[in-house]
Amino acid sequence: MLHVIGVHLYLENANGEVLLGLRHPDSAYAGSTWHFLAGHCERESAVAGLIREAREEAGLVIDAKDVEFVHAVHLVDTPGMQPRMQMVFRARRWTGVPEILGPDKYVSWSWWCPEALPEPIVPCTRAAIEGIRSGRLYTERGWS
Repeated sequence: MLHVIGVHLYLENANGEVLLGLRHPDSAYAGSTWHFLAGHCERESAVAGLIREAREEAGLVIDAKDVEFVHAVHLVDTPGMQPRMQMVFRARRWTGVPEILGPDKYVSWSWWCPEALPEPIVPCTRAAIEGIRSGRLYTERGWS
């Protein structure tokens, strides 16, 4: 079974807060739940997909030289579902202020203290933030 490859943006502001978006209630994935700015690779490298998603979803401009891999979550959301490899990248620099450009996917962007993340939050998002903060590069979820 092929894996879906997801790219997730980990941004920290000058106060150490992490950017998360509240998913639209009717979103096909994780409606009404807080999540990284994220998307799927579309016949492109993971970093190119991340840069595209940041521009399309939030109007953020990121240069590939400012991106570093920080965590991976290999998961099965529900038994029998297609496995997913969620790759999380940190952008050290970016231009722009997060704005809602995909209103069918996100309804707001907010900065959150990693010690006080919002609820409900996508479980792999919480797992990745915890992994990044503890210096781990990899987490598995949902495998029997």
